[in-house]
Amino acid sequence: MTVPEIRWEENQTPHSARWRSESGAAPPKRVVVADDTLTADMAYRQACEGVGLLWRGDFQNARQLLQAMTRRVDKRPRKPVDTLLDAFNQHRQIQSQRARILGMLLIPFDAGHGIPLRRAPDARQACEEAHGPAAEPYVASLRELLGLIGAFEWRKKGVEIPALNARIHPHYGVFSPLRGEYIDLVARTPMPRGSVAFDVGTGTGVLAAVIARRGGKRVIATDMDPRALACARENLERLGLSK
Repeated sequence: MTVPEIRWEENQTPHSARWRSESGAAPPKRVVVADDTLTADMAYRQACEGVGLLWRGDFQNARQLLQAMTRRVDKRPRKPVDTLLDAFNQHRQIQSQRARILGMLLIPFDAGHGIPLRRAPDARQACEEAHGPAAEPYVASLRELLGLIGAFEWRKKGVEIPALNARIHPHYGVFSPLRGEYIDLVARTPMPRGSVAFDVGTGTGVLAAVIARRGGKRVIATDMDPRALACARENLERLGLSK
């Protein structure tokens, strides 16, 4: 399998590094080095043109720049549509373009997931939980990194589930049960004691846990994502429901 690479020129010398993208985005075909002197208008213009901006300045300034780019993206006018289907398709297209543009602000990483920028956070554990070990330097989008850090904090903190009187801890890339309407629905639905239940697409394992707590004889929880299976196992073990 070919490892995707990103290429750029810096100090009149060609460089390359491994490209990481959890969303599966392709590396930008053109990359330029950017720092604290780059204006938000110029960054936005280049990102719209598909130019990757490899950041060499202060990390917190990069976050502020990303926020400024986000404001510019969200101010783009929408064309009037005639049907709900047209509105849906337009929304999907806008979201795709938004992700592509904001994903053009890039951050370098050392081997071991260290970030060699001023005032950069220590995101090594968050990155390792999502990516696994990093034996070599790589480049990824700042937007994706912030998502990794946010998911890591949710995993540590957990989500309170009233139906369980406990917390569920979502892993990166696994749907978080922040909105619990469907959980309450399962918790209230009549269910014969001693029955066998299937939780298809278990994710964090939250519904399997609710059913098990309600007296289900056996719960078969399935998922196609290895991250989800690991997450569900960990949550069910924490709740004492593994058996």
